[in-house]
Amino acid sequence: MLKGFREFITKGNVIDLAVAVVIGGAFTAIVTAVVDSIINPLVALFYQPGDDGKVGPELTGIYGQSVTFPLGNLITAVISFLAVALVVYFVFVVPMNKYKERQAAKNPAVEEDTLPTEQELLIEIRDLLRKDEVA
Repeated sequence: MLKGFREFITKGNVIDLAVAVVIGGAFTAIVTAVVDSIINPLVALFYQPGDDGKVGPELTGIYGQSVTFPLGNLITAVISFLAVALVVYFVFVVPMNKYKERQAAKNPAVEEDTLPTEQELLIEIRDLLRKDEVA
């Protein structure tokens, strides 16, 4: 049981995923700070914050209440996601794909076209068994 767990942990994909999560979490804080200090003030240039502090277009509801669509929060979430996804892709996925391509070039896999079919293998086994019976 421990041997299987050790093999699982030492596989490259698990380690890469763990690193991506840690770096993604750290980078998320940077992106959030940039969005809060640059993007949200840009949105606030066009919309005044409502009574609840949310920035976005304000409409009147059917009961006369004020309804604010918080565009600042939406823009923050979209930009944060895209920025983190781009960093994870270019820092982890692209290098790992190139590494795997190099490994595949060093150790070319046997092409399936050269492998015998199941029927050919069964015929070969049958012939060997017949040969053993005669001998």
